Order: sequence, then C-alpha cells, then structure tokens
Amino acid sequence: MAANDTNTKQKGSTRAILKRAHVSETVQEDDDNPIKSILKKSKKPKLDSSVEEHSKAQQEPTQKLGSRIASQVTVVSDQKLTDSTSKVEKSPSQQRNKPILDNRQQSDVNQPNRNEDTSDVAKSGISPDKGVGSEKSRKEVKKEISASEKSGKYDKKGEKKDKEKVKKGKGTESKSSVDKKQSPIKSTSKKTTVKVEEEDEEIAAVQDPKVDRSRICPYLDTINRSVLDFDFEKLCSVSLSHINVYACLVCGKYFQGRGKMSHAYTHSVLESHHVYLNLQTQKFYCLPDNYQIIDSSLEDIIYVLNPTFTPEQIQQMDNNSKLSIAYDKTTYLPGIVGLNNIKANDYCNVVLQALSHVTPLRNYFLQESNYSVIKRPPGDQMCLLTQRFGELLRKLWNPRNFKAHVSPHEMLQAVVLCSKKKLQITEQGDAIDFLSWFLNAGHGALNGTRKLSSSIINKTFRGTMKVYTRKVLPVELSDEEKAKLMEQEEYKVRMDEMPWLYLTCDLPPPPLYPDEMRENIIPQIPFSVLLSKFNGINEKEYKTYKDSTMKRFEITQLPPYIIIYIKRFAKNYFITEKNPTIVNFPIKNVDFGDLLAPEIRAKHKCTTYDLMANIVHDGEPGPGKGTYRVHVLHKGTGKWYEMQDLHVIDILPQMIPLSESYIQIFELRRDIPNPTYGKSTEENVTMES
Repeated sequence: MAANDTNTKQKGSTRAILKRAHVSETVQEDDDNPIKSILKKSKKPKLDSSVEEHSKAQQEPTQKLGSRIASQVTVVSDQKLTDSTSKVEKSPSQQRNKPILDNRQQSDVNQPNRNEDTSDVAKSGISPDKGVGSEKSRKEVKKEISASEKSGKYDKKGEKKDKEKVKKGKGTESKSSVDKKQSPIKSTSKKTTVKVEEEDEEIAAVQDPKVDRSRICPYLDTINRSVLDFDFEKLCSVSLSHINVYACLVCGKYFQGRGKMSHAYTHSVLESHHVYLNLQTQKFYCLPDNYQIIDSSLEDIIYVLNPTFTPEQIQQMDNNSKLSIAYDKTTYLPGIVGLNNIKANDYCNVVLQALSHVTPLRNYFLQESNYSVIKRPPGDQMCLLTQRFGELLRKLWNPRNFKAHVSPHEMLQAVVLCSKKKLQITEQGDAIDFLSWFLNAGHGALNGTRKLSSSIINKTFRGTMKVYTRKVLPVELSDEEKAKLMEQEEYKVRMDEMPWLYLTCDLPPPPLYPDEMRENIIPQIPFSVLLSKFNGINEKEYKTYKDSTMKRFEITQLPPYIIIYIKRFAKNYFITEKNPTIVNFPIKNVDFGDLLAPEIRAKHKCTTYDLMANIVHDGEPGPGKGTYRVHVLHKGTGKWYEMQDLHVIDILPQMIPLSESYIQIFELRRDIPNPTYGKSTEENVTMES
C-alpha cells in the first residue's frame, strides 16, 4: 500500500508540473493574440464580489494563477485521482475529449469547504486558457470588439494571421507525446472557443424568407376589389407571356413571375403594391417579401376568378328570384348580365346570351367535371371552345360577382382561334353563321357522333326530318317526252332522312308599292304560314343555273328545344337586301304537333312549346351597319329582359312580336301532354273529325 501511495504522489506531482508548463504556454499565446489582449485590457464596473475577484485574478502574475490551478487539481482525493488515472490509461480517446470542468465540478461537490478564492474562481467561470469571466462581462467585451472594428482599431488581417498561428500551434502540440497526456486540459480550450463562435453564428443567423408561411399580412387593406377583372386573357402586361402570371390585387394588372428581377417583383418595389394572386394555382403572395398569404377574407376573390356550383344550386337556379349586389352596390339578377362589346362582336354576344338560358346546356357546362374528362387528340385546339364557354356561363350565373357585367374576351379569342379566323371580333358577322358553327364545333369538341344522344348539343337541339326531292321537268317538252323522262331514275322522287339543328323559314318578298289603303306599308305574316313549309305537304322550288328541284319537308322527331331561323337577308351580285316583314308569333303555347303526320305525332308525349329567347336585328343590312339585341325570359321571376351589349332593361312581352325577329328558341313544355300520344291513326282521324 505504501508503494502505491508513493506512485500516486509521484504521478500527481508530474501532472501538476505539466499543467504549470501548459498554463505558461497559454499565457504566451494570449500575449500574441490581439483579441485576448483586448480582453485583458478591458475593465468593467464593480457589480458584485465575483467580478471584483475576477479582475484581481487578471492582475495576478501568471505563476500564481498556475499554482492556484495546480492546488485545485491536487486537492482531489486519492481515490478519485487513481480512478481518473486508470481511465486515462484505459481509454485515452475518451479522456482526450473530456473537459477539465467536469473534474472541477466533482471536486466542488466532494469538497464543499474549500478556500474562498477557489470557489469564487469556479463560480465566476474562469477558464485557464481564456481568462474570461461571467456571461455579462463576455457580452460587454463583444460589444467593445465590435466598436473597435467600426472605428478601425481592429485589423482583420492580423486576426487571420493569429488564427493561423493558433492552428499551427495546435497542430504541433497534437503531434507531441506530451500533449497526448495533457489532452483533457487542451480539449477545454478548444470547446470554449467553439461555444463562443456558435453564439456569434446564432446572433448573425437570418431566417430564409422562402420558408416563411404567413397567415397575417399587413397589406390586405390595400386590395382594391373594384379594379379586379379576371375576364380578360391571362397575359403579362409587360412580356405578353401566359406562363406563371400573377394579378396585382391593388391595380388589377397582370405580371409574370414572383422571384427577383421578375416583372411582378419590380412592380411591387416600384409601385409599393404588395399583394398578388397566382391565376393558375389560386394562391396569394406578398411581394417583395415573398411569402404566401393564407386568409379566409380572400375567398371571395378566388370565387370571382373561378366560380363553382353544387348540383343543388344548379337545380334551384330556375326558381331563384333573388337580386345580387355587386361591389359597386348595383343590383343584378344572376344570368341577366350584360356582355361587353369589345369592338364588333355584338352578333356573338346575343347568341351566347340566348344559349346561356337553355337549361340542359347551362347545367352541363356549369359543372366543369362534365367536359374536362373528355380526351382530345394531341395538339387539338377545339377543347378550348368548351372550356371557355363553361367559364363564361359560370361568370354569367355568378351570384357573388364584383360587377354587373362580364367580358367575353377569352371566349371570343377561342372562337377566332378555333374557326381559323373565319369569325372575327373586329368585324361584324351574321348571328346565324356563328350559331351554326358554334353548335357543330361544340358537338365535335365533345366527341359527338351522328347519334342523337352522343353529346349534350345533340340531345338539346337535334331533330330529324324526311326530305323528298324531285327534279322539275322542262316546260317545252311534249307529254310523251315527259312521260319518258319520268321513268328515268334522275326524275324520280328521292327521299332522304337527315338531322337538323334549326329550321329555316322563308319570308315572302315584300311588295314594291303600298296598296291604296296604305295598310301594307310594313308587311306582316303569321307564324303558322312560315311553319307550313315543314308539314310534309307543301313543296318549295329551289332554282339553280341548270335546272330546278322541288322539295318538301316532313319532320319526324322534335327536339326539346327548337331553333327557328327567319331568313331576312337576300344576297345578289351587287348588294344585300333585308326583308322588313314582321312575323306575328305567339309567345306561349305554340303547338308544333300540327306539323307532324298523325302516326308520328302519336309517338311524341309533348308537342307544345314556349318562346324563351328572341334575337332581333335592327338597322340596315351589311357588316357594321345594323345592331343585334336579344330578348330573354328569366324563369325565376317570369319577366322578359332586353339585352344589348351592356344595356339590360326589362320589357313587356307584348312588345316582343313587334320587332324584326331573326332567331328564336322555343322550349318544350312537359306539363302539357299530347292528347294523341299512344293512339292509332284511326283514332286520331276520328278525334280530328
């Protein structure tokens, strides 16, 4: 036992000598380092006893400081010292990373009745390599260092040189065998320096703005809903690009991009407009801070951009008579909304307004899921026609719109693109040309075929008829020659069954001079006379430059909605003439069953129709000379409204037949049954007699 005690005492003395040598080396390094020299020169006000003792300890010579540390280490009990030496011998790698502060804390716990000097040093947190006191003094020293850097007293080049010296010194020390034994003491100095650098990094760290997601934006009150208009094409107002377009919610303009050097970013910096909406993803952002805005008060803007309807809302539209209030306090009925005339597109506006009140067509296009699933060939542009028409109908029937009118700009651009510029916005065209092209193109875009149930357009407007055609015999031939010609296949009656979308009614030519009583200044004709063309009995002659043919038409199936086209314009080689004849037509209870044969009429449950839209042409014929307007029945209120571009007024139903009707749409009444439905032809003849 005595031999062991002597060995442990010798080892403790050698460890104390090595520690004194290490303290002297650290003191020399502190003299070379300018940062540590500033720390030594800094003097703090006397706040408490621990700080005073710390300042005194700084003024003591290095030998006393080394002896004090050595005394603290040697005071440790023999048992713990032997345990620590055995640990060093067993695991030198663990002891190399273990700081000396742990030994100091253990000595404080095991020996509470130490001298006051050593306890004060331990409390103040003095490290033998740093010579820095409490956290308060450390922060104040940092402030002085920053002040010296600003004043130019501190040289950054000298700091780099000192750091390189320290690194070189650490590298040489690690190579020596003596430093391996002193690894616990050196690890403390390294760890303390790392802690100070980590604190500096935490102070200087800046959070990435791209990661930030804010739910509260201070610029929401700058949004101006009165200037927001999502009807026009989504193009950047600077680059004219349709990729990644944002709408400024302060001025209503469109800009591209969101990152730095983009048009939206520069606009936000120059004009101080901060709130933007991505028109594709429907997300709000604040620029130039570049964070997403999540706020429930912005849902009305998203609804105006893309209105949506539930099946329950769609079914209740025809029964709704409530007025909606726009942002500018004007009231309007959903569906009875004016369309903007961009230049000369009034012939398109009246057709779109009339089709928007056809119930099956409207209900189909109000739900985007009905036609968004339809697959088209790659590169086909006809799908734009159905998409834009659906967007237009949703905006027309939007009950929460910011304004009481809609601009069909995107819809008309799709029309120009899909028609290959045959239909233009800048030149006035014929409404019936646009209607026939739109129905056929929409039927093709919905992958429709010749079947009547292949698309919603066929189900709504498509009917069938039989056309009987025979060639007229020349007048100058004799009876025998005519009899021979009648036996030829060319002069026999030919029957063709064909579908139709609208019925063309021919007006009689107007009189050249008025009669004596001046009653026929404005000629009139009953509606039943025009429809007699399709009763299957009357024939009409169609002349060509070679010969003439006689045709008669027999309707075999009536659709739910019938479009009547009254042919008012006649073209010749020189001019286009307009027939001003007024058609006297009833508004309600028009029985189209009178045109059908008895056996065909018995197959229809209902044959009574009501007028629901009437398109009128006013003025002289020719492009740009006349104007179009439309009369539409609102089913919720039961009132008639006249719409001409942006002008919307209510009208008496008695005034509608007095106008020069051009296109009419009749709706089937399912509440009035056909009395001859399901009966044989003999019973129908007896009933008629």
